Amino acid sequence: MAASRRRQYYYTDGNTARQLDVRRINENEPRKRLSNEARKNRERAYHMDLGYVVFLALALFVAGYVLIGYIQMQADLTSQIETIAALESELNSLRLANDEELTRINSSINLEEIKRIAIGELGMVYATEGQIVNYTNEGSDYVRQLGDIPR
Repeated sequence: MAASRRRQYYYTDGNTARQLDVRRINENEPRKRLSNEARKNRERAYHMDLGYVVFLALALFVAGYVLIGYIQMQADLTSQIETIAALESELNSLRLANDEELTRINSSINLEEIKRIAIGELGMVYATEGQIVNYTNEGSDYVRQLGDIPR
């Protein structure tokens, strides 16, 4: 037995190690005998009674229900995010079209032509010093007209 122990601690020089025969080492070791109580406990642990099976089935059902609900909520969230992204894209394209249309309209306005028509054809004139009425707007975003505007 001393010789076999020396072989276990044998040092191998190089990049390969010899393979140990694990089965032979396990066969040489004596097996421990289990007590009757331990053997009975193990046998009882292998068998499941009806209550334990019902409990496991109920736990599996609850876990499945929760997981299916979670997956459905994830799918709803994903579809809502996609809907929001599509609406944001549509909003950006509408804003771009609106800005382009505003630029086109502003570039087509000829203020000199408007001034010529207002003064020449409609008879409008610039306001004189006495016609200008100043007012203050204190805290309100609109003004109520309480009387007619003097001419």
